[in-house]
Amino acid sequence: MRDGMVRAAVVLCGSGRFDGSEIQESVLSLLYLERHGVAWQAFAPDAPQWAVCEHFEGAVVAGEQRSQLAEAARIARGRVLPLDQARAESFDLLVLPGGTGAAKNLCSFAERGAEGEVIAELDALLRAFHAAAKPIAAICIAPAIVALSLGAHAPTLTLGAANGEPARRAAATGARFVDCSVDEAVVDSDHRIVSTPAYILGPDLVDVDRGIGRCISEALRLCPS
Repeated sequence: MRDGMVRAAVVLCGSGRFDGSEIQESVLSLLYLERHGVAWQAFAPDAPQWAVCEHFEGAVVAGEQRSQLAEAARIARGRVLPLDQARAESFDLLVLPGGTGAAKNLCSFAERGAEGEVIAELDALLRAFHAAAKPIAAICIAPAIVALSLGAHAPTLTLGAANGEPARRAAATGARFVDCSVDEAVVDSDHRIVSTPAYILGPDLVDVDRGIGRCISEALRLCPS
């Protein structure tokens, strides 16, 4: 690690669980990075969100369009760059918060399951981190995104219940999905991937907090020294 400081790239895709990144998962990820003394930079696609939703029940608001990059700036307090500027060689850790929006903005898993594709700039980033043996922390639905990119390597991941529908769909990529409680994380040391269910299980912020804290801590243990 250059100058002894760990650097993390955090990939967001808007602001709000239905149409972008899950806000609490994103903020907790940033909090734990800072608690560990990690320097972070957020990135988001410079593209429209898949839709704009109200956040009572998730209904789509017709006729509105918002930028993933501009909305992600709300979470990152402006510290966000276009995703196509992210380079694996500049960072030691990749963090992917979840949210339903992540399964629609960052990939097509929500619509196509294991037949879905990850957007090109994130797919390239995931593959570059994996090839460089740099850790990836995937939260909530984000392990499904990892599976779409890296399933051929058969990583071990979690989406909460291994027999749940999201895990069964994602397992068709070749990835192995296992059970995990909301306050724990699954560590695949061979592939340097750590995942935690967060709000895919919930229900409470305090439980999600514990799991994300564990996920970030375990991922940092896997950073090259």
